[in-house]
Amino acid sequence: MILEALSAIVNNIIAVFALTWWVVLPLALGFVFWKFWVYHVYIGYLRSIKWTLLEIKIPAVIEKTPKAMEQVFAAVYSIYSFGLRFSQKYIEGHLREDWISFELVGFAGGVHFYIRTPEGYRNLIEASVYAQYPDTEIHEAEDYKKLMPQTLPNKVYDVWGTDYHLSREDAYPIQTYHYFEEAQKEKRLDPIAALTEAMSKLKNDEAIWIQILVSPTGDEWKKEGEALRDKLIGRKKPASKGFADRVWEFFRNFSIATIEHPVWSGDEKPREGPNPLLLLTQGERDVVEAIEKKISRLGFKTNIRFLYIDRRDSFTRSNIGAVMSSFQQYSTLNLNSLRPNVDTFTVIRGNIKLFKDRRLWFRKRRIWESYRRMFWPKKVSVLNVEELATIFHFPSIVVEAPLLRRLGAKKGEPPAGLPVE
Repeated sequence: MILEALSAIVNNIIAVFALTWWVVLPLALGFVFWKFWVYHVYIGYLRSIKWTLLEIKIPAVIEKTPKAMEQVFAAVYSIYSFGLRFSQKYIEGHLREDWISFELVGFAGGVHFYIRTPEGYRNLIEASVYAQYPDTEIHEAEDYKKLMPQTLPNKVYDVWGTDYHLSREDAYPIQTYHYFEEAQKEKRLDPIAALTEAMSKLKNDEAIWIQILVSPTGDEWKKEGEALRDKLIGRKKPASKGFADRVWEFFRNFSIATIEHPVWSGDEKPREGPNPLLLLTQGERDVVEAIEKKISRLGFKTNIRFLYIDRRDSFTRSNIGAVMSSFQQYSTLNLNSLRPNVDTFTVIRGNIKLFKDRRLWFRKRRIWESYRRMFWPKKVSVLNVEELATIFHFPSIVVEAPLLRRLGAKKGEPPAGLPVE
């Protein structure tokens, strides 16, 4: 009986397809063609981007706080297009907003600060950096990734890496540089000091690479933050009525208008009651205030990528722990923190040992290629300019990492009226 029923179902499906194939098949093939076309134009757009790697050499003394770097990120927000047109997306392949990579790189020879940008934004980057740090030097650099083999991991070198994202909703902020500041220089802390110190202790053939991809975003994340704020303080949003509800409201008020005053949506007086903010504890009010402060700043879709590279025969895992611990200083239990993305973590979790070594190799290969080609993962976070400036900025005078590359002398313009032949 079961076989006969299944046979009847299959025969019916075949009969229906025989009658409708001339409609179904073109639609299916059209859908497949569209997917391939979108992928084709997107890859073509990515290949057309000419990237420029700029190295920023910092002066011997920087007394500015990360607030200066916050202004640099604010200037970078100007690359936002405020919405892509259909032709830009599906003909030119510009499927997402442009992005820029801020990179902090450590080798045995020193710590380097790079900004990788599309060639068209080079003047914007240089102008924004010079405006805040006039004593820096910016020049186009050779790509440091060429110092490593093109394919990793291999028989000589091993790789460890992960992406970082926020552990909670985007509206919750991480600990920013204001927490580390003090009026007295002796007590002032710089959150980037832990990272540069770890990079300053690298041996030959060892590298720590930090890549921060940023792309300006619209105000959707701000609206989500406002909804979260309203939920935390117990503010109820008035329910929006559809067309049918409005028609019913009209006829109801029309029928009772002779005996009772009509009441329309929005005319109801709010119920008397205590202010919701007065019912919150001090800690809860601090959380709401922190959320409002974050969503008031410009936001960027952000992905933070960390790679550690070393020879297999001398792989130093303690350096991995040093870098990961440096990200913990931005964490707070009541707000937010940065944590590794389990989808990109080069660690195999669980008790399934089938093809474990092969799966681990695949994860390492994928994170390496993602860094080289600046791929975006599926899960990204939104950080505002203050949070980004906390994570990536030029070290102040309080940072004394031994291999931090600082300028030994300051360049200046020749005096006016200098006689020339």
